Amino acid sequence: MPFTLYRLKPAFQSLLRPLVAQLARRGVTANMVTIAALLGSIALGALLVLHPSPAALFLLMPVWMLVRMGLNAIDGMLAREFGQQSALGAYLNELADVVSDAALMLPFVFVPPFGWASVGALIFLATVSEMAGALGPLVGSPRRYDGPMGKSDRAFVFGALALAVGLVGSLPGWTFWLLPLIGLAILMNILNRVRGGVRATTTTRTAA
Repeated sequence: MPFTLYRLKPAFQSLLRPLVAQLARRGVTANMVTIAALLGSIALGALLVLHPSPAALFLLMPVWMLVRMGLNAIDGMLAREFGQQSALGAYLNELADVVSDAALMLPFVFVPPFGWASVGALIFLATVSEMAGALGPLVGSPRRYDGPMGKSDRAFVFGALALAVGLVGSLPGWTFWLLPLIGLAILMNILNRVRGGVRATTTTRTAA
């Protein structure tokens, strides 16, 4: 699997495990955490779309990206380790991630040198990428998280861009080419997820 920050998830989960156990004892459910992450992402995205200035507001995004990463890890751990897995939770998990990604990328439409075309194309590709990963179980493969430029990687890149906007107030013109490069990486990600899913399915059938 090409490198992706998703590989660091087990270590991140180990750090969160004591907190997750406390949340479970207090009656917090995985679906509650998923919805909280979704609502927080929509709220921040809406704030930055409606108020793209002062640019310092973009400093909220890298902070939220870290919080959201933690919430995404927590909801999965609550579901798997505390018997909270459900069909509704599976739908919420996949759909909330796609909507949250779109909400957090959308404000960059209003950040020069980007625009509707480049940001809109990335939102589309990110959605296809997550669909390619989620379709794995449909063909008998595990859920695919192949990189490059998976969800965690995109969060890191856009968090870094938001940090730059918040600190400097603008981005240099050459950053226009970052989004096409990210788009190419996501295309590779989609191909890797499809190939990995097909390969895993073929291996399973052969072994059977």
